[in-house]
Parts: sequence; C-alpha cells; structure tokens
Amino acid sequence: MKKFKNVLLTGLVVAGSVLAPMSVSAQEATGEPLVLGVNLELTGPAAPYSVPAVEAFELYVEQVNATGGVLDGRPLELVVLDNKTDTTEGVSLQTRLNDDPEVVATLGPNASGVVNAAKPVIESSAKPTVLPATTGDGLTLAANGEAVANLFRTAYEDSYQGTAGAVYVYDTLGAQNTLLIVDNALDYSQGLADAFVTKYEELGGTVVATEAYSSGDTDFTALATKLLGYEFDAIYMPGYYTETGLLVKAFRELGLTQPVVGADGYASDTFVELAGAENTYDVHYTTHYDASLESEASVAFGEAYTEKFGKAPDTFAALGYDAISFLVDGIERAGSTDPEAISQALAETVDFEGVTGTFSINDEHNPVKPAVMVTLDNGNVVNAQEVVVD
Repeated sequence: MKKFKNVLLTGLVVAGSVLAPMSVSAQEATGEPLVLGVNLELTGPAAPYSVPAVEAFELYVEQVNATGGVLDGRPLELVVLDNKTDTTEGVSLQTRLNDDPEVVATLGPNASGVVNAAKPVIESSAKPTVLPATTGDGLTLAANGEAVANLFRTAYEDSYQGTAGAVYVYDTLGAQNTLLIVDNALDYSQGLADAFVTKYEELGGTVVATEAYSSGDTDFTALATKLLGYEFDAIYMPGYYTETGLLVKAFRELGLTQPVVGADGYASDTFVELAGAENTYDVHYTTHYDASLESEASVAFGEAYTEKFGKAPDTFAALGYDAISFLVDGIERAGSTDPEAISQALAETVDFEGVTGTFSINDEHNPVKPAVMVTLDNGNVVNAQEVVVD
C-alpha cells in the first residue's frame, strides 16, 4: 500500500464530486462506444491506490481503441467517478452506474470500507464489477459464503499474503523461530498475522512470542528493548509503513539484526525515510508487482506507461491495468455485452496473462497467482521473487 502524490489525470475534468466522463478517441475503432463505469477513490485517504489505476485505465483504452476496439470495432469509453473514499458517496455512485443503461460493467471501488458499503448495490445488479486493488478477506463473497456472481478482483487477499510470508520465512529464510509483532488496532495487521501463524506452524515453525503496538504510536524504544530478551531467527511484522518504518529503525539502532518480514503495507518510499535507508537491510515484504520480475506483459506495460506518464508504474497502476484488461477479456470471450455472459466468462478465466502475473479465477472470484516478495537493502530493492503457496 504505497504512498503517492495526488495527480489530476490528463483528459479528466473535475466537476464537483464527480469526474466528467472520459472518452479516449478511437483511431481505429469506429462503432458504438462500449462504456465502462469507474467508481474509485480519486480524492480522500485511498486516492494513492486509485489514481494510478485510472491512469492505467486511460492507457489501456488508448491501446485498445488504436487497434480496433472490442467486439468487432466498438471503442471503449470510460465514465470515471470519484467516491472521495466516502462510503455514502461510493454507494450513490455505484447506484448511478448500475442505473445507467449505457454502462456495461464497472471497475472499483478499491477501499474495503467503500466496497462493503457498495456491495449490496453491486449484488442487486447483474452488471459485472471488478475490484482492482481491494485486498480485504471475503469481499467477493455473499452473506451465504458463496461468491457474488458478478463480483471479481485482481489483487489477492490479505490472508494469502500472510500465508506467502510464512512460506518465505520458513523455506527461504530458514527461520525456525519467529517473533510476531502485530498492530492491535488494525484488522489488516491482525488478519495477516493469523494467516502467517497458521501456515508457519503447519510447516513446523515456532512463534516464540507475540508483541503488540497500536496505530499512531511513534516511540518504540520500550518495545524494541523488550525484544532483546528473546531468542529468535526472524521477525514477522505486518502493518502500515507509518509505524513499521519507525519500528525497524528502533530495532536496528538497538542492534537487532534479524530479518524483518512484512506485507504490502511497507511498499512506500516513506517506509525507507522513516526507517533510515541504512537500517533497511534484510527487510522483506510481500506485494503484488515488481518491475524487475520481467514478463512480456510486464515489460510492454512498463514501457508504455512510462512513455505516456513520464514515470514508472507502481503496484496500483499494474493492478489497475490487470483489472480493466481482465474485464475486457471477459467481454470479448462472452462475445456480447450480456452481463450474465460476461460474468460467466470472467468466472471461467484460466491462465490470464496479466501484468502482475498469470492468474486464474477461483471459486471465490479471487485471482490465483504467486505472491511477490521484495527484499530491501540500504533503501533499495535488491531482489524480487515469486512465492508459490500450495
């Protein structure tokens, strides 16, 4: 969950709380536009996760329209709306998109709270919805535990990251004894920790002890000092960069040199700033994408995105690109704009070659793909590798 500067996207005009419809002109596609609705957090706390996704949408639409469009010549068109990271606004905009007869399918929201609020609206409509970067567990499931027929996502769940972290700590780092540090005020941290412990103990590892802190804490000297009394091979510490960066700094300054492993909450330049680059040795975290894991799709996307926006794509741009390309692939395989046919095609997806990896869709409408484990040293990514979870 990386921190980015808010940007105003080229071709979009702010109109109050809603961004005006964006239509990227078709160079080759000349038929009736095929309209996709976007309900994302372009302002508010979750904007850093959604603005890059809309940039990726814009790139994808330009590419598709320049090469003939979809369904035999129909140009793609986006109606992009800003829910302000507000649950009430998210519900209102989802209703608006569902009620618009021209909108074939929708993308977003990203923020878990907005998704939860809007999910009844999504379920009430047959229109397919793809969540680009939502990671909260169970968000694609209905109250009965079954997958919502028309709801999908392209980012794996938090619990999957925790499981991947356990496999990496035990198998790759060879750590038999691990210390667990959890943010007791953050569901994200606790969910990852629970998944880690379950898999780690299944593999044969021992959790030496569990220590806790709370979101907003800034002085971790006492906690770091307490760790000196334990014997352990590694630390698993899922949380957000605002606290974990300071924790790593405190650990290293007290001489704790063991590997520190976390999740995508570390994926921010601010993490390194808070920890101090010199303290970020043997730090590892799971994430969804790293440009160094080169595939044909990843390289092509990276080059095109950098050329268009003058910067390298981040995790959330990559997830956004996968979300819209996955959705359009389903439309093409359905061969029509019939919502049930599109959802059926999406549910049957196998080996889709995305930017974040090749994935299939499981029975819960989540992507099945390897996690990416990134290693930092002196503030820089020095290694990225895939972690396969059974």
